[in-house]
Amino acid sequence: MVTKRLVREEGHRRKFLAVVDSTPECTKAIHYAARRVAAIDADLVLVYVIEPADFQHWLGVEGVMRAEATAEAEAALAKASQLAVEFGGITPETVITEGKAVSAIEAVIEQDPDIALMVLAAGEGNEGPGPLVSSIAGSSGVFSIPVTVVPATLTDEDIDDLV
Repeated sequence: MVTKRLVREEGHRRKFLAVVDSTPECTKAIHYAARRVAAIDADLVLVYVIEPADFQHWLGVEGVMRAEATAEAEAALAKASQLAVEFGGITPETVITEGKAVSAIEAVIEQDPDIALMVLAAGEGNEGPGPLVSSIAGSSGVFSIPVTVVPATLTDEDIDDLV
């Protein structure tokens, strides 16, 4: 079931979602999203997905790994939030979630009816455009909102010119 988007109803504002991770292209997605939401007076949600660890039978180890992953997520979101302020003068909402990336992101989208668009950036390495961008075209995941993919070849100046 797809959640009805509420961005046109009173008391709701359109939100863009950008995924924060350790890839180099993440900065381009944040740059584009921050500039775009600032230009249209919308809000930005930054999400970090903690992938599940496979140490359930070692509870002590799992607890330490979860704490380390949470600290890493918080640091990445703090850095990404600073970039959003720098690029667009906006303070984003941040979300940390756990699970497989595609399903965890889809859950965030379904839980917030104001999220109307997701921004991803394509990678430029030999590995392809990246797992999330690949999931859009493949059968492994389908998002319930439009997705803007920022090409890897765009410079910061190119991004600024687009918005």
